[in-house]
Amino acid sequence: MKSPIVPTSAAKRAKTTASRPGPRRSATRSEELRLVLADEIVQGRLTPGTPLEEVEIATRFGVSRTPVREAIRELAASGLVEARPHRSALVALPSIERLRGMFEVMGELEAICAGLAAVNMTTAERQALVSVHEGLAELVRKGDPQRYHELNEHFHSAIYHGSHNDYLTEITLATRARLSPFRRAQFRTLGRLPLSHAEHDHVVTAILRGDKAGAEAAMRGHITLVEETYERYSGVR
Repeated sequence: MKSPIVPTSAAKRAKTTASRPGPRRSATRSEELRLVLADEIVQGRLTPGTPLEEVEIATRFGVSRTPVREAIRELAASGLVEARPHRSALVALPSIERLRGMFEVMGELEAICAGLAAVNMTTAERQALVSVHEGLAELVRKGDPQRYHELNEHFHSAIYHGSHNDYLTEITLATRARLSPFRRAQFRTLGRLPLSHAEHDHVVTAILRGDKAGAEAAMRGHITLVEETYERYSGVR
């Protein structure tokens, strides 16, 4: 077991000298298209069964068909699109029952990651996690949901890798990719950014203390609230 770093207060944690994550990576055209189309599907502007015509999408966004194909392929991998051989892909928004099942699995996987991170993270990894947490606090102050979502993925990835279990990290990342559009949608809810950061704070505190059970409980609770926020946003509840 790695020796935990026990913070005396949130203020003390904020004084860490760990370097912040590197500069923001520019999104490719296919990534930009994927995000826009995913948003339109999750928000109901593209309804289940709607065909995604490559030529129409390429014309709409002023791009070639290549990034459109890549975006549709990525959407199919996340379950938002049904790919059909030699025919246009169809919008295929998962049912709320399936989404709830996916969130349930996500919560358990992330809880395991957080618990293992609490006992396996090195000092450098703990400092890096605190640095990302601080960066998210700054984005809360700026009210930047898009950048918060991007750095939020960095935050969770740091915990997955901090578990020091490659297979667990692999399946957790794969599950997150399926849920990413729905997790991203939560940040459009008024007041969600500070609440998300406060939930993260409980996770970080438990990890820094080496509290395996506490980290698991905090992360499981966080993912449950992510699911509930998405359902309120989408009008399910």
